[in-house]
Amino acid sequence: MQKTLTAMAALLMAGAAAAQDAPIIHDAEFYILQAQHAEAWAEDDAAVDAKLAEARDANGGKPPNIISILIDDLGFGDMGIPELNAVRGYQTPNINAFSDEAMRMVRMYTEPSCTPTRVAQMTGRLPVRMGMGDTTVDIAGFGLPGEEVTLAEVLKTAGYATSHVGKWHMGDIPESWAMNQGFDYAQHAIHQQGQLTIFHDDAIREQVSVGIADFEAAYTLDNMFRPDASAMATVIEGEAGGPIREIRMEPGERWNTAKYDEMNQAFQYKTLEELQRLSAGDAPFFLQYWPMIPLHNTRTGRSGPESPNGGLYVDKMQQLDGWLGELFDEMDRLGVTENTVVVLMGDNGHFTKYSPQSGFTPMIFRGGKGDTTEGGIRVDAFIRWPGMIPADSLVNNIIHVSDLYTTLSRLGGASDAIPRDRLVDGVDQSAALLMKDETKGRRDHVIVYSVAVPKAVIKDKLKLNLPGAGENAIGADFFDLFRDTHEKYPISTEIGAWGGQEFVRILGRHMARKEKYPDSGPARGLPYEGIENLRPETQAAVKNFLLKQQAVSK
Repeated sequence: MQKTLTAMAALLMAGAAAAQDAPIIHDAEFYILQAQHAEAWAEDDAAVDAKLAEARDANGGKPPNIISILIDDLGFGDMGIPELNAVRGYQTPNINAFSDEAMRMVRMYTEPSCTPTRVAQMTGRLPVRMGMGDTTVDIAGFGLPGEEVTLAEVLKTAGYATSHVGKWHMGDIPESWAMNQGFDYAQHAIHQQGQLTIFHDDAIREQVSVGIADFEAAYTLDNMFRPDASAMATVIEGEAGGPIREIRMEPGERWNTAKYDEMNQAFQYKTLEELQRLSAGDAPFFLQYWPMIPLHNTRTGRSGPESPNGGLYVDKMQQLDGWLGELFDEMDRLGVTENTVVVLMGDNGHFTKYSPQSGFTPMIFRGGKGDTTEGGIRVDAFIRWPGMIPADSLVNNIIHVSDLYTTLSRLGGASDAIPRDRLVDGVDQSAALLMKDETKGRRDHVIVYSVAVPKAVIKDKLKLNLPGAGENAIGADFFDLFRDTHEKYPISTEIGAWGGQEFVRILGRHMARKEKYPDSGPARGLPYEGIENLRPETQAAVKNFLLKQQAVSK
């Protein structure tokens, strides 16, 4: 029996190895470009391989360390350009200095909000493919499926030690959490700033949120209608395969601005600790620091840097800039800067609902968080690898956040672990980055989704806002994004006659590929399951959530 099982296992392993020899499966437009550029791509791949091998030899046979810093809700131009800092009335000197050492990815596209962007970076796939295109605020009972293969899991096959600190926001069920998705260690919030800075007690008193606790309850019959941020689980910590605990919250304790500030400072300290711990090890490391600030919606207990702008988010952006300066200095002190790839970027555009008091408003592009205009999905994005990626440079290729999955896997020598049994949207942009050559890009389009519905198609410098059902694409709104960054002046007549059908065909090919590789749903389960020290009020909140779910099946 044991021999039979061993033989079966060997066959399965051989089959898996053979499957991994197959090329990565991409969306249709990739193959149209490949048909035109295959020979050049093969030459580029050989050049990239040689450059990576040389870097690895100089680094004692190891691939580079990788650090991902993903900042919430920043529009294009808010980091890295002193002149635009001056326009805003605040300064980000440490990030500006970093940008001088890095390459700016000028056309970095994200998803319209935080959860789908993070899912795309972690899985290399459009969030719609696993039902993760929406952003939830409170208890929801779903999250990133365990079957998804994250960037952390891919890099671990190449020997990486992995750690995540800060925001996560990919679900409130255990299989979705970072320590169960390839990270050796994780400390992160389960939810996001809706719970943590928008409808907690201090925010309610300041009217940031209305109708939660600032009303006469005499006529309220449904006591489960309004959320209680303090009853929801906040920050969890744990190692892969180990116990998971909520930290820095005691039973009966209320969440407020002081707790939010304490959490953010603790994330900064823990990131520095993790950098020190990982740098002392022999393995290459993958460290993610996804801060929760600059989002910070109250004046209560406010301290830290102040600027002429004085906005609620802008002043916290200056604080975050100081913290990132500490991180970069610590990298220098530990001697890891030269052998570390650092990606620093925003996750989507401004939270325009809180403009202008946040201090941020759309500047270069129109719109913000939740929008499918350029202001919602174009962000500041920098990548630094000293001696390998040209400093103080820019690349104007279209890059989607999912491309980081495939590209960082390549830089880490782990491309073979990218799954071949599903469609992967991210394409390898190593050649464009390492050679600083805009003819080397492998993407010229983006399908822009709002949750689960495609809303726009971008192809080279042109953008089509998709027409509604039964409407002709000839008359739909086309924009030239180089000429019209605010998407105010449609050039539909000029483009529609020849481009209408071409854009419709791009979408048609995309939808046809989805028939071959169908979308699935998110994982579903019991919120907060497995947290060892779940507070009584949190247990009651889960019970209420389940009661609401059961109401539909009565």
